[in-house]
Amino acid sequence: MKIFNQLLAVFFLFLALACATDKKEETANESKFNEPYRPQFHFTPATNWMNDPNGMVYYDGEYHLFYQHHPDGNVWGPMHWGHAISTDLVYWEHMPVALAPDSLGTIFSGSAVMDLENTSGLGTTEAPAMVAIYTYHDAAGAEAGRDDFQTQGIAYSTDKGRSWTKYEGNPVLKNPGIRDFRDPKVAWVETAPQQGKWIMTLAVKDKISFYSSPNLLDWTFESDFNTEWAAYGGVWECPDLFTLTTDGGEEKWVLLVSINPGGPNGGSATQYFIGDFDGSNFNVESSEIKWLDYGTDNYAGVTWSNVPESDGRRLFIGWMSNWNYANIVPTENWRSAMTLPRSLHLVKKGDGFLIASKPVEELEKIRSSSQSFSEEGFSLTEELVELELQPKEADFSLEFSNDSGEKLLVSKVGNQLSLDRSTSGETDFWDGFGTVHHAPIAANKAEKVHIFLDRSSIEVFINDGETVMTEIIFPTKPYTELKLTGFGENNSLYYLESIW
Repeated sequence: MKIFNQLLAVFFLFLALACATDKKEETANESKFNEPYRPQFHFTPATNWMNDPNGMVYYDGEYHLFYQHHPDGNVWGPMHWGHAISTDLVYWEHMPVALAPDSLGTIFSGSAVMDLENTSGLGTTEAPAMVAIYTYHDAAGAEAGRDDFQTQGIAYSTDKGRSWTKYEGNPVLKNPGIRDFRDPKVAWVETAPQQGKWIMTLAVKDKISFYSSPNLLDWTFESDFNTEWAAYGGVWECPDLFTLTTDGGEEKWVLLVSINPGGPNGGSATQYFIGDFDGSNFNVESSEIKWLDYGTDNYAGVTWSNVPESDGRRLFIGWMSNWNYANIVPTENWRSAMTLPRSLHLVKKGDGFLIASKPVEELEKIRSSSQSFSEEGFSLTEELVELELQPKEADFSLEFSNDSGEKLLVSKVGNQLSLDRSTSGETDFWDGFGTVHHAPIAANKAEKVHIFLDRSSIEVFINDGETVMTEIIFPTKPYTELKLTGFGENNSLYYLESIW
């Protein structure tokens, strides 16, 4: 009995130590995601560097988000694919690194698809392959002055993205001798009833090249797109090709092209084209440069593949930073966040079309409290804020401030929306950060204003996302006061919960 009691005491001692260790790890994890400037309802890497979203694919109830990641440093470096999974686009589970560099190079941006019909032969009917298509970047070849150092490779998973095997025949698309030859976005395109092919949309210096394949392994060049009036301030990157349908039933093809530099407010941004695609050629309808987001901090965004038709949405997420200052923002353990996930919508305006971006409805689940207001100013009791506002005047303004004299101003005058972060907090890490940025508003009207304020970002959606501005900010203290002018009676404030 004495020996039994001693063993029982040792068991309970180990149990207590294990519980204490678990509690310590839980506290450490909470502390890690509660660092200064760490967004509380936007996706961020657990540690170190992140940039472009990659390989977004939905399968069996899970949204997969892969991303450009340097696991050993907080600035851009040898690229891997980081990985996270969500069941609702709001709460994310960090997964192990999915793809790491090998003898062919580091792992640049790309996409992922579900090969449900097993066209590649890499999976089975019972366990279809999730196929990642990405750019290999041979850094040694680049340093040696070669022009063919970027090629396209694939990897596949038959366990829902948990483990990956690189295709032994990589690269599947070799470089014809062009220095910028990257960021493949692949989708299955129906070309006739019961017929189709895989289309790769590839960024090639200052144009988009389309390739086709029956099996994801063998690729044939189809055509180039580089209309003369587009924005060419920098290299073209991270394209996407998909269809959208208006509420009236008109379907159009949309081509997203990110550009750096050359954005409407400096540095990185994403332009888009609306037209038709016949399986080989993309033909644009208008000759007007259109921007998905006029803020400085929505770049390289692309959409999820394989979202069920029953859902019906085209879901998008972007990298919430700008290459002008991404490596030097005042964070240490982690660098960069993603934008809020959004649904994209085709809107008919007169004889033309535009794309509207709306925050996904799932974000409503993090609303912790709400209140209606009509005052011209009031105190904010929490730092995570969502606002739905109804302007009563043609022009309006909102000013967020704290007791350190830091202010963030959002205003509309005439047909121009402005966002002033000149005194918003820390701005001196880059000379051009603390400036005023602008966006046009169609027909001078702003009937709805929807704003999300996180610890280090603000996202402004005008008229259900017809005009959008996304900007990162670094206030040294939370904003505690809000002053408004030009708004009516029907305004709502929601305080939001952290997703961590």
